[in-house]
Amino acid sequence: MVNQVQDAYLVAAVRTPVGKARGVMRNVRPDDMLAHVIRAAMDRLPALDPKLIEDAIIGCAMPEAEQGMNVARLGVLLAGLPDSVPGLTINRFCSSGVQAVTMAADRIRLGEADVMIGGGTETMSMMPTMMGNKPCYNPAIFEKQESIGMAYGMGLTAERVAEKWQVSREDQDAFALTSHQKATAAIKAGKFQDEISPYTVRTHVPDSKSGAARIVEAIVEDDEGPRPDISPEALTKLRPVFASKGSVTAGNASQMSDGAGAAILVSEKILKEHNLTPLARFVSASVAGVPAEIMGIGPIEAVPRALKLAGLKQDDLDWIELNEAFAAQALACMRTLNLDPAKVNPQGGAIALGHPLGATGAIRVATLVSAMQRDPKIKRGMVSMCIGTGMGFAAIFERV
Repeated sequence: MVNQVQDAYLVAAVRTPVGKARGVMRNVRPDDMLAHVIRAAMDRLPALDPKLIEDAIIGCAMPEAEQGMNVARLGVLLAGLPDSVPGLTINRFCSSGVQAVTMAADRIRLGEADVMIGGGTETMSMMPTMMGNKPCYNPAIFEKQESIGMAYGMGLTAERVAEKWQVSREDQDAFALTSHQKATAAIKAGKFQDEISPYTVRTHVPDSKSGAARIVEAIVEDDEGPRPDISPEALTKLRPVFASKGSVTAGNASQMSDGAGAAILVSEKILKEHNLTPLARFVSASVAGVPAEIMGIGPIEAVPRALKLAGLKQDDLDWIELNEAFAAQALACMRTLNLDPAKVNPQGGAIALGHPLGATGAIRVATLVSAMQRDPKIKRGMVSMCIGTGMGFAAIFERV
């Protein structure tokens, strides 16, 4: 068990709708998305004085260009929080968002803070490549065969996992189909409404009559990725993307996306002083390293460690948000860990809902916490994902 002086509680968890890369959110800046979810989270806590916030830790997998210059601090100021609230941008690739929530919780648990923000933001629309604006590997990576895996593209690592764990193309496509079906059903049932803060997208459109630009507004309320019309036949027709004789396609891989999420965490002292309602208690988290060339299996190592720190068994988990970077790696992790498919991504995952890299972890925390509020039977849940260059992350939360 982790030694700590106090518990950390989530009292708000909010996210934007997730847009497809080059889709409906393509022109929305990441600092604006971040400011939006911070404001939305604070709006849910009118009794909490923002001056009490001691730091905002924000994840971003590509902290450069529009999401550079310490996007955390910029988002805090754009959200209208007091100048006294600092901001820290962190990067652990795909786990950055939940890593930020974990670091915020740890500050509270160690007694160093009483009010913290944890979250993530990412616009893949504004990044020219999956590797950022100027990919520049260290030449030493290519000098030894055992280190070259660090330079593998994510899709190639998924092919390696599919081959080593014998995950067939048919199984990957079936998993992808189910992800879309669960996500579209959840949207239709309104299950994402409580966690999503709708975003108003403003576009400048030239007026042919006056010659002047006019502003057109559209309110985005739902995730853009899920497809109700997807079919097994359509998935079968897609060609492999990363290897000519491979099995990983655009249909059974996560979608490049834009989005942001933020959570407000407080100590028990703040709960009582401000009469706040806790949504969940942060329990434990763990990160683990695995070979870079099979980075997708990271959760296989991270999940047992997080459970051990929490003093829990896997059966104690009622809901598992396992990021679907690729169907191949998600299935490999589920089979190796013997995860109950009924508990994994009940409302779909990144194949349907999208994967805005550094924001995804915070977004999935919002999904988990929201589900806990709807269903009192969900006592404990976990957010887990694989991470580029060979890592895995898992964090456990408990309903209060």
